[in-house]
Amino acid sequence: MLSTIEFQISLFLFVALLGYFISTRIGQSVVIGEIFVGIVVGPSILGLITYTDFIQNLATMGAIFLLFVVGLQTKFKEIYNLRAIVIALVGVVVPWIGGYAVAQLFGFPVGQAIFVGTAMTATSIAITAQVLKEMGKLDTPAANAIIGAAVIDDVLALLALSLTREFLTHSIDVNSIVISIAIAFLFLFFGVLLGTRVINPYLERFDKWANKHGVEKATFLAAIAFAFAYALVAEVVGLSAIVGAFIAGVSLESLKIHSYREGSEYLEAIFAAIFFVSLGVLLDASALASVAPFIIALTLVAIVTKAIGCGVPARLMGLNTTESMIVGLGMVPRGEIAIIAALIGLTQGFITQEIYSAVIVVSLLTTIVTPIFIGRLFESKAYKVKA
Repeated sequence: MLSTIEFQISLFLFVALLGYFISTRIGQSVVIGEIFVGIVVGPSILGLITYTDFIQNLATMGAIFLLFVVGLQTKFKEIYNLRAIVIALVGVVVPWIGGYAVAQLFGFPVGQAIFVGTAMTATSIAITAQVLKEMGKLDTPAANAIIGAAVIDDVLALLALSLTREFLTHSIDVNSIVISIAIAFLFLFFGVLLGTRVINPYLERFDKWANKHGVEKATFLAAIAFAFAYALVAEVVGLSAIVGAFIAGVSLESLKIHSYREGSEYLEAIFAAIFFVSLGVLLDASALASVAPFIIALTLVAIVTKAIGCGVPARLMGLNTTESMIVGLGMVPRGEIAIIAALIGLTQGFITQEIYSAVIVVSLLTTIVTPIFIGRLFESKAYKVKA
């Protein structure tokens, strides 16, 4: 019975509810509570759930729904600007240098150190977006800077991963890399253009037809189909699916149809909960004893390099000190891109099991500390006086 799909899903959802309860009692983000209970029921303690392909697929759906809903609350012009580009660029370079230096300091070979640096470059937009959404801060300048920079950061991190793989296999093709970058950025631009100019008006007309014929829920299905289509295209062009879902949401931001927004939020509540619990399930503490000092050092460097690498450019680009600190710390979570990079490195023989485990743990630790940090900053006197 423990291995059945029904048991796995029901346990995940009950565990997520427990995470909500714990988070409420300790006054922290739901993200922290759900990851914590995921650790408890996962291989590290009780061993009731393992990270299977089925769970991974559900978690991916959770991240897609989460970013689609966040996109529905985000205006395109407020996140794509020079400030976001500068924050993303510096926020990729500084953590890469930090990750590489720590790995070298602990005696890992150059190839493995390069992969560690690459894993440290990406920001998990899903984590911080959920925290900002919970706090009702998605429309603040700091949140716009974080989300815009995190999307661009995703492109740059996947580019870094591609470069690393080609460098370690001695097969660098400059033309293919340039083409990949161009396609990724063209998708970010034309994806929104197509969504706002074509899909958006079409859905408005479709919603009128659906209401006229008594099938109002059809608009919701069309919107979700659009989100997953964009997620698919994003994967095809080399980005992550969640970036595609986010672009779909941004495209429909101006479409004020209650049915599909409410339906999307209900699905997001279910599947995003599974996503965050699954992050805790990923952790297997038994494999970490041999690399504990490395994990501690890499976690500290991961936090400091993103905080400085993104916070300083934010300050130089016009945000005040408190907002810049929120941006820097909001970009700290590594999440799914770091995990993907580590998995590719492990399966292709570029890194060892120890480094893979270390990167997973660092990703989780940076995810856990972020809600605490930015929550306190948003509640600080300095931020409230400014606001």
